[in-house]
Amino acid sequence: MGGAAITIALQQLKGFLGIEKFTRKTDIISVMHSVFSSAHHGWNWQTILIGSTFLSFLLFAKYIGKKGQKFFWVPAIAPLISVVLSTLFVYITRADKHGVAIVKHIEKGINPSSVKEIYFTGDYLAKGVRIGIVAGMIALTEAIAIGRTFASMKDYQLDGNKEMVALGAMNVVGSMTSCYVATGSFSRSAVNFMAGCETAVSNIVMSVVVFLTLQFITPLFKYTPNAILASIIICAVINLVDYKAAILIWKIDKFDFVACMGAFFGVVFASVEIGLLIAVSISFAKILLQVTRPRTAILGKIPRTTVYRNIQQYPEATRVPGVLIIRVDSAIYFSNSNYVKERILRWLMDEEERVNRDYQTRIQFLIVEMSPVTDIDTSGIHALEELFRSLQKREVQ
Repeated sequence: MGGAAITIALQQLKGFLGIEKFTRKTDIISVMHSVFSSAHHGWNWQTILIGSTFLSFLLFAKYIGKKGQKFFWVPAIAPLISVVLSTLFVYITRADKHGVAIVKHIEKGINPSSVKEIYFTGDYLAKGVRIGIVAGMIALTEAIAIGRTFASMKDYQLDGNKEMVALGAMNVVGSMTSCYVATGSFSRSAVNFMAGCETAVSNIVMSVVVFLTLQFITPLFKYTPNAILASIIICAVINLVDYKAAILIWKIDKFDFVACMGAFFGVVFASVEIGLLIAVSISFAKILLQVTRPRTAILGKIPRTTVYRNIQQYPEATRVPGVLIIRVDSAIYFSNSNYVKERILRWLMDEEERVNRDYQTRIQFLIVEMSPVTDIDTSGIHALEELFRSLQKREVQ
């Protein structure tokens, strides 16, 4: 999400800086090359002044909104105030005559039906499937993430299947009127939550307002500068770059952090499709690694208890003299049975070397703690039988 936010923000530099010739690529290298190559003759200082001023105002409004719940309306109304003031400023000063790009004329009313424009053959089908899969995955992920966040706050359950059906039906209908891909909104969901909205009636009211705006008020946006629209989008996506979440992922699981960074840099330096592919590939590799290389651990007894824990995670846990307790943390299949057997024997050899070096009681008993093992196949049973025969040769029970 952070990579997509940066990509969206970079695309707004065209309107924010007043650049006319801008790359259609989304990677950061192409965008930065386009920006700096236009620095001497393509930037418009009036546009930059408008964009910077209102971006500062929007960020300040967002800061005020975080001060307390009673100020939730400040960041919500700030974009509307910015659009109104910037439009009046351009209209009064005729800044559009000095190179400030404006929205210009917008047709009133809603989009006409585009059912006849839907094709299921040729290049359209392949492109639609490719973009649709990526957009659908991102939209569903975003909607579920937002829904679960507010569900935990309000203590209600979220049905992922119903969310998927609702998003699918909504976007199928929307595609018939040339709508953008729709999903859950971070900002509007937060505003609704802070305002105390409990039902979908708020969406109905919002839809009516948007419809009336499209039907009657769109001509008033003629002099709205593109810079203010870019500022609103940049301000909206800033919070999507959540570095604290990345730090938390690093602390919890390094492999997940690699997948996170792979997706981030893939999106920023290539495209959303590449970033998603990298993340899925790394996650799939992690699953394969966990299946074929399950964790094993030596257990020790916690003093003054009957509880046994991993001695690496619990330094106070002590080994039982003459007994080696090993826990297997995964089901045992053909793909990992030999690894589990070899890993247990390796633990046993290391322990025997340690007790010989420290002149302690030799290992006489091996206990394999298999409560985390939820399943075992024929290969796993054969591996345990081979382990048993190896232990007999070592005179270990």
